[in-house]
This record gives sequence, structure tokens and C-alpha cells, in this order.
Amino acid sequence: MARATLIMDRKFHLDDGRIIQMKVWQLPDPNAERPHGLKYSLFFGRPGERIIGYDNEFGKGDHRHYRDHEEPYRFESLERMIGDFEDDVRRELKV
Repeated sequence: MARATLIMDRKFHLDDGRIIQMKVWQLPDPNAERPHGLKYSLFFGRPGERIIGYDNEFGKGDHRHYRDHEEPYRFESLERMIGDFEDDVRRELKV
């Protein structure tokens, strides 16, 4: 069985201790739950504290987190998702 291939792994440490991390894997084959063929985890927060997150954990589909709130996310493209995530992080940082 073919394995997923890591295609993005970026991690940034901010001066205040917060972390921005983006990991994306290309799946060997798209499936009903991940028709775009990607598995991903985008994280902004501190160790043990997620402030903003985008992921597609198996069984949940594409979704995003803002602190304790979780909502579906409509995936259009990898570029758009990263842009949406970065916009959310900028709003949180008020940059």
C-alpha cells in the first residue's frame, strides 16, 4: 500500500511563544472523505493550546477550529486554504 507523501512542513516560532505550523501530505489516491487527495494540519497557538486550526481528521472531513469552536470548511484549493488560514492568523495577531 502506497503511503502519503509530505509536501509541506513549515513551522514558525513567534517571539511570544506562539507557533504557526503547516503540514500537508499528498495521499496516494483521493477518497470520498478527501476528494482533493490531501491530508493537512494547520495550527496556530501555543503548546497545548490551539487558537486556530484547519484539518481534515479522518471521520470529520475538512473543518476549522477557532479556540473551542469548530465548523466545516469548504476546501477549494490548497493555496486558498493556506490564504484563509493566514488571514485568520493575521486577524488574531491584529497585524
